[in-house]
Amino acid sequence: MALNGIQIFKLTPKKNCKECGCPTCMAFSMKVAQGAMKIEQCPHMSEEALASLSEATAPPMKTIKIGTGDGEFSLGGETVLFRHEKTFVSKTRYAVSLCTCMDDAAVEAKLAEIPKVDYERIGERMYAELVYVNCSEGADAAAYTALVEKAAALGRTLVLGCADSEIAKAALAVCKDSKPVLNGANASNYEAMNAVATEAGVVLGVSGKDINELYDTVAALEKLGNKNLVLDVTGADLKETFANAVLVRRAALKDQDRTFGYPSIVNTVKIAKGDVHMQAALASLFTMKYGSIIVMEQMTYAEALPLYGLRQNVFTDPQKPMKVEPGIYPLNGADENSLVVTTVDFALTYFVVSGELERSGVPLNLVINDAGGLSVLTSWAAGKFSGNSISKFIIENVEPKVKCRKLLIPGKVAVLKGDLEAKLPGWEIIVGPREAVQLVKFLKDMQA
Repeated sequence: MALNGIQIFKLTPKKNCKECGCPTCMAFSMKVAQGAMKIEQCPHMSEEALASLSEATAPPMKTIKIGTGDGEFSLGGETVLFRHEKTFVSKTRYAVSLCTCMDDAAVEAKLAEIPKVDYERIGERMYAELVYVNCSEGADAAAYTALVEKAAALGRTLVLGCADSEIAKAALAVCKDSKPVLNGANASNYEAMNAVATEAGVVLGVSGKDINELYDTVAALEKLGNKNLVLDVTGADLKETFANAVLVRRAALKDQDRTFGYPSIVNTVKIAKGDVHMQAALASLFTMKYGSIIVMEQMTYAEALPLYGLRQNVFTDPQKPMKVEPGIYPLNGADENSLVVTTVDFALTYFVVSGELERSGVPLNLVINDAGGLSVLTSWAAGKFSGNSISKFIIENVEPKVKCRKLLIPGKVAVLKGDLEAKLPGWEIIVGPREAVQLVKFLKDMQA
């Protein structure tokens, strides 16, 4: 049986053909071709065929792993250009830049600022996952290695921006166990940089003066046997960088050219030229088109909040709505005697409602139970936000912790009031407004 021109079955049945079942083999082959099954699941596959097919059926963009432990990240592995076609696989990772051209005070200030942006949103930790350590022209091995050691102390995965093979070797000696990226190969040094990266067992970043040179350098590295690569698509300006990022992705996914089938690095420090507002805009742009690693001059809350929100939307399965973890969320300094308010676990509803509740300034406990990640009316219609589900969660999780027996429910499900009164004896069920924007006035009127 052949798939994509490769003979995938070399069967030697022990007794007869029924033992492997030719029709079954045909069905299995079709599922493999569609991506529904993995080729390794066939018990009759020869080692030769398995090796050939594993590469032939792999995604056109290779999945590259960097870092170790909690700092291990997957890059690439994408199969589509647009999110509406299929879920993206590996989310963009952000790196804050350090450079040997900075003085000690600036380095220490940057290292102190990086850990300050670290928070959780809808079950996902939001922080700068990487630190980009750049070796400027004229820096020596001792200065660069010292900066790498300082950056490594943060416990973040490193990207070493260094095109000098001897300096890179010295730097890797102190950090190679954490599996950083060595970003420094180009047309003039790729052989030496390849030797350094291969010896250290780290991913090698490749760049070129234009996209044609980048292609030729990647092809040369592949001939040397190195396919553990990322492509630095940063150009001289925004226009060139954007074109490079898109062309590399299209060549890999649409043209099936595996020479460009690697994740990308975009260095906004080079093209933003010190403009922090431009940097934020560029980071947003290349989160969508198509940076696997985006290098930034800084990362503050002002930049992180919208940027990570965008990333979470882009890299979430559109068929699986984002959900908030069920629980009790005290707002405005609430305690066990504060009013209880409930709504669904759909992330958008939660953030809209919680924002208005915080704006009211009224201390209260926002209770979220499992409603299937649906909006209020949709979850009520589906039977997931019902008298049974709400009362069960209140009895099991809220009553042991909260003394207040007043429960505010969304106005759109006012029909649940009677059912909840019957299932929650001793509780006063209050029907709130139909729209979140009306909560501030409603709560202040209640307090009055």
